[in-house]
Amino acid sequence: MWSVLATRRSPGAVAEWPSSASVGRVRGESSGVTAVTHLTVSLKGPAMKLARLARRLFVGAVAASAATTLTLTATPSVAWATGGSAAPSGTRSLAAVLTSDTSGFDRRPHDFDILTSAVLAVLSAKPTSPVKVLTDGTVALTAFVPNDAAFQRLVQDITDSRRCPSEEQAFTAVAGLGIDTVEAVLLYHVVPGATIDGKTARRSDGAALTTAAGSTVTVDVKDWHVVRLVDKDTNDRDARVASFDINKGNKQIAHAIDRVLRPSDLP
Repeated sequence: MWSVLATRRSPGAVAEWPSSASVGRVRGESSGVTAVTHLTVSLKGPAMKLARLARRLFVGAVAASAATTLTLTATPSVAWATGGSAAPSGTRSLAAVLTSDTSGFDRRPHDFDILTSAVLAVLSAKPTSPVKVLTDGTVALTAFVPNDAAFQRLVQDITDSRRCPSEEQAFTAVAGLGIDTVEAVLLYHVVPGATIDGKTARRSDGAALTTAAGSTVTVDVKDWHVVRLVDKDTNDRDARVASFDINKGNKQIAHAIDRVLRPSDLP
């Protein structure tokens, strides 16, 4: 088993990432004081399935990365029409957006507490991880960010549970996949090299996006401009974009999705 430790910043604070090798969960407070909650992951019962799943996810992500050499400033695999509009010049990072919410785990399914904790956990354990690009607002990228409900659905699915886990329980289960697997899955949600806004995404049916993990996701635009992302898992429902243009006007933009993208085909 392993324990995790991470930190959340108060509103307006500059995003700074812990350098310790431990991993974990935080609750920031308006006063700027950070209260830390330690979580322990035990690989027993359903968690044994998580361990097997982790190996499959990690192997799939590593294979994709080995097949494609990619830098975080690379141009995506498709050309994006901008309609003549100027490229965004703002440099607020997505890390600053994520860490501005200091509420901690709650019962709001459409925010990003679990994702934020996962990012912090990776950067705590691996300070030089490519995930750190999310802290550099000068680097253009597009991220598809799973909301808390997306992670809760993932945990329900992979543990065959009928009961929806709390956000804290969902994060604990995700942490149980192992830090390398969490890192690989996070990178599968990042498209480096371009700021793809919602208007552009809706016009891009069939576009294949090369992610920072090295493998691709495909844009699938349905009637009424419903945008889904086709990942490598053919057995599960594809993620739908629930809201567009988080951090619009900046080089780093995000779109909320209702499911976690999977970089390999899971049983």
